[in-house]
Amino acid sequence: MKKFLLFIAMLIPFALSAQKYACVNTEYILSNIPDYERAQSQLNKQAADWQKEIEAKFQELENLRKTFYQEAYLLPDNLKHKREEELKAKEAEARALQVKYFGPGGDLDKKRAELIKPIQDRVYNAIERIANEKNYAFILDKSGSATLLYVNAKYDVSDMVLDFLGYKASANKPEDKQPSSSSSSSPKREVGNPEMRKP
Repeated sequence: MKKFLLFIAMLIPFALSAQKYACVNTEYILSNIPDYERAQSQLNKQAADWQKEIEAKFQELENLRKTFYQEAYLLPDNLKHKREEELKAKEAEARALQVKYFGPGGDLDKKRAELIKPIQDRVYNAIERIANEKNYAFILDKSGSATLLYVNAKYDVSDMVLDFLGYKASANKPEDKQPSSSSSSSPKREVGNPEMRKP
């Protein structure tokens, strides 16, 4: 696998030298789209509400456990067994709710797809259209997981994408920096960083 990646890395300069290319910063683009900020805020609020609901279920379970352990020595075996089964059922219910909301393909993923994906698709389509119009062979995302140590600002078409979408860029555009021995080789990444790859 390492040899394959090294081979690809060696090919990229040759491929890029023969082609026209540019880059974008999708985090910057999305941060300048009010719809995205609203959708992200709505998603965060929904996630916080669900988290509170789950925490309340686990707190209720913890209270029931404490009560059970305090009374267990007084209970006959059949009643003790019944209470233990009830506790197991309550725990299973709380864990099922956790998976329902936050598990893979759960409600949070569905809500994200409903609120965020249409905006990401609009950005992707704008990037694709600009690539076709300007005849770019490559447009790299410098905010993604790929490590780009330096990009000349003249190749960054993020503002062009925003303009194409009808949004005005803010003045807080991240600056490109020359690589240095003290700089980190991997970019800082937000927890909710959107992936702008075409599915």
